[in-house]
Amino acid sequence: MTTASVEQAVPGSAPDFDRCYRAVKARDARFDGQFFVTVRTTGIYCRPSCPAQTPRPQNVAFVLTAAAAQQQGYRACRRCAPDAVPGSPLWNVSADMSARAMRLIADGVVEREGVAGLAARLKYSARHLNRVLTDHLGAGPLALARAHRATNARVLIQCTSLPMSDVAFAAGFASIRQFNDTIRAVFGLTPTELRRLRSRRSRPPAGEPSAPGSVTLRLPFRAPYRWQWMRWFLSAHAAAGVETIIDDPDAPLGWRFRRVIALPHGPAVAEIEPHDDNVGVALSHLDMRDLGAAVNRLRRLLDLDADITAAEETLADDPTLRTLVGTAPGLRVPGTLDADETIFRTMLGQQVSLAAARHQIDRLVDALGEPLHDSDPTDRDHVPKAFPTAAAIAAGGRDVLRGPRRRIDAVIGVAEAIADGRVEPHVGVDASDLRAQLIELPGIGPWTADIVTMRVTGDPDVLLANDLVVAKAAADLGLDLRDTHHWAPWRSYATMHLWRHRLAGAGEDV
Repeated sequence: MTTASVEQAVPGSAPDFDRCYRAVKARDARFDGQFFVTVRTTGIYCRPSCPAQTPRPQNVAFVLTAAAAQQQGYRACRRCAPDAVPGSPLWNVSADMSARAMRLIADGVVEREGVAGLAARLKYSARHLNRVLTDHLGAGPLALARAHRATNARVLIQCTSLPMSDVAFAAGFASIRQFNDTIRAVFGLTPTELRRLRSRRSRPPAGEPSAPGSVTLRLPFRAPYRWQWMRWFLSAHAAAGVETIIDDPDAPLGWRFRRVIALPHGPAVAEIEPHDDNVGVALSHLDMRDLGAAVNRLRRLLDLDADITAAEETLADDPTLRTLVGTAPGLRVPGTLDADETIFRTMLGQQVSLAAARHQIDRLVDALGEPLHDSDPTDRDHVPKAFPTAAAIAAGGRDVLRGPRRRIDAVIGVAEAIADGRVEPHVGVDASDLRAQLIELPGIGPWTADIVTMRVTGDPDVLLANDLVVAKAAADLGLDLRDTHHWAPWRSYATMHLWRHRLAGAGEDV
């Protein structure tokens, strides 16, 4: 069963029963997060791989979201923790309103802007949005946001020593009573009882309360994952002051990645440590209200919610791509932490080498980046900074950037358009609409628009046919990029394999 087959077989909110029940009987972890199992006889909902005894088919039903299960009165299974699963790849594979709404809800838009703000971003009325989400996903925007708040609260309860009152408001609850009622309803425990259940791995060291603004957690993904590829990508595009690869022989895979993230309530620092079956993340300098947004954006950057098995099964039907997939299983499509940043980085990388693009980006960060509030301003070589905002680039970019005037004018023009709200790139925009908006801006061509669309929206079906590296790889392999319909809906992943093929041929360890 693939993501595509689930979505096509099910016109409503519940996946195909027989296919899903087979996955539950097999305890197949590949489907964790793609759907949830509700069990009538116990009143709980589980992930498909729950180790408990498989319930009888007449006692179960399947829903696409945890919120739908909660709406029906089910509580989360304590044994399998169904909220601690990879996110559903349906939200990227599908371009409908429900999928785009889910991407924005996961980023915390409802907590920051309310249902009206979510509806405005999607260009629909709040009433229509509620009706569509309820019909498609079994829960409206408030219930879906409530499920995300409950997950954020569980992380803060079990991974920090914050007082419960601080946890409540950091997770986005309007009152202590609402927080207590939600935790009891979702987990069947009081917040204090839930904290007692935390594992040793998530528990802060004895006698060491969590530092203010700090939290350590683990992010799951669907294996396999080719970390060599992601390391190369992150290292090749690293901007001084914003991000760095740290070689660490004591780390499980020998390296870590540190990155400053611009978040709604101020910048934070994320340090990721890849493992074979999860990603360790240590967040610091964090306004706890941004926990959900930080986790969501890191998941998107690392493409942790991909249905990698479905992608590779489809691509392997092509004999040529079968070899590429077989030599590099688990190749992901790097996403983005910030849509505006990705646009500027991609524009500065047009028709120049990676080194030349990084030089320009480093200049922008050094001159216009926002330093972390508690960094040492006298230590200019080690001041962590957030990538400059569109407003900052519009105001000061012309004095910083070097090169052809036409390119500088284009970058400043795009910065002004974003700062003025004439262009609104975000994860909730339909991929085709975002591409059309970008193409209309002077200085952005099809290559830039396609890369930005692929990385910002997570669209898995963007083929970078105009990319020089991809074109050369296709020529090497005898592939016709005009005939790739049989790769759909996974052409973004085919692009990554073609990129990797060319880079590996040049001696890169990817």
